[in-house]
Amino acid sequence: MSIKTSYKEALNNKIFEVISQASHELNIESYVIGGFVRDLLLKRDFKKDIDIVAVGSGIELALKVSQLLPKKPKVQVFKTYGTAMLRFEDTEIEFVGARKESYNLDSRNPVVEDGTLEDDQNRRDFTINALALSLNSNNFGALSDPFSGISDLENKIIKTPLDPDITFSDDPLRMLRGIRFATQLGFEIDKDSLDSIAKNAERIKIISGERIVEELNKILSTDKPSIGFLLLFKTGLLDIILPELTALNQVEEIEGHTHKNNFYHTLEVVDNICPNTDDVWLRWSALLHDIGKAPTKRFNKKQGWTFHGHEFLGGKMAKKIFERLHMPLNHKMKFVQKMVIMSSRPIVLAQDIVTDSAVRRLVFDAGEDVENLMTLCEADITTKNPNKFKKYHSNFEIVRNKIVEVEERDHVRNFQPPISGEEIMQIFNLKPSREIGMLKEAIKEAILEGEISNDYDAAYGFMMKRAEKLGLKKV
Repeated sequence: MSIKTSYKEALNNKIFEVISQASHELNIESYVIGGFVRDLLLKRDFKKDIDIVAVGSGIELALKVSQLLPKKPKVQVFKTYGTAMLRFEDTEIEFVGARKESYNLDSRNPVVEDGTLEDDQNRRDFTINALALSLNSNNFGALSDPFSGISDLENKIIKTPLDPDITFSDDPLRMLRGIRFATQLGFEIDKDSLDSIAKNAERIKIISGERIVEELNKILSTDKPSIGFLLLFKTGLLDIILPELTALNQVEEIEGHTHKNNFYHTLEVVDNICPNTDDVWLRWSALLHDIGKAPTKRFNKKQGWTFHGHEFLGGKMAKKIFERLHMPLNHKMKFVQKMVIMSSRPIVLAQDIVTDSAVRRLVFDAGEDVENLMTLCEADITTKNPNKFKKYHSNFEIVRNKIVEVEERDHVRNFQPPISGEEIMQIFNLKPSREIGMLKEAIKEAILEGEISNDYDAAYGFMMKRAEKLGLKKV
């Protein structure tokens, strides 16, 4: 990869011209720095945000830029952090004064002092994020590259600007960011930096669950998340963050019986699912789908290795992970739980003759998430035996077709009983009682088993016969 040395033409967005003018009028230096510059030089689609560093007051510069823009956008000021933000078209521009930082061991929040551009570049996490382009009129577009970031871009290397032990100990979140960048960009982390992450792994414990999950989500959102999770595993970070996952990294043999390594299998499943979904929560489901296997693993001579009930235990464990990492405990968590608990259902179906009643129950239990469940289960087929692989996927196609057929005929997705509990009470002049629940359950089971069709007349006739057995009479 060859990166050009002239950058003036690259800064052709009107906002840079306005920032340059504002800097000149305020007589302060300004630079665009960080991810925007990195992605610009890599010719990547960059994020809709730009970081501007001012050698002076970032807040003052933001206010001046707003004055010079035609629509005078509102400036959000964060005095505590000495930063300000405004929106220009569809881009967020953040302004900060150049600063130098020092840290205490028990916090990633630094003590901040005013500084030079060099001080500000020193505090950056990686050399490729310390690149800055001048917005000053006397050298507009000139590159400041004190740590050979251009060379690291060309060689696809993630490296800290200063001593990695200091960089990572000061702000341990940078360890996750480094692994995330390596995964996103397809770069390698240089040996000293990688060794330092392993050395400082315990420091991750001072980082909040929210910030950790933010980085995990970005790793999971890449084309091949296994790259990042293997780095997390290799450095010891994964054992601290998700020990339920590293517990799967074991293979035992008893009397010639072995089981597969479910850790590496899991990473393969996550990679498999990525081409078929961008939904990060479905990707989380793939990551956690087998976590119940470590605590449920048993051996007996008749069956060999078993993992009975691992899906149900895995669902409970998934909830605890969400709680521990301060992840959302709403419909997103319930979705992941549901996927983990149901993760083996279509696979079991695909091994046997696919009956209508089994498919009806699958659709009834999965509801609107049945397509996501099928996507997860197809990704779960990691056998290297081409005949087995072909057979599973052929059977999954049969299951998918049967789902469409059964749903068109029986309408059990998001099932609503054809006869409500209130109507049953009116028909038999009953108050709320056990008999009402028994009748509703009997109607539901009859529909799912295919004894009756999912419509009012069939349900009414069935209910009357069942009610007679219970000694109930229509009023």
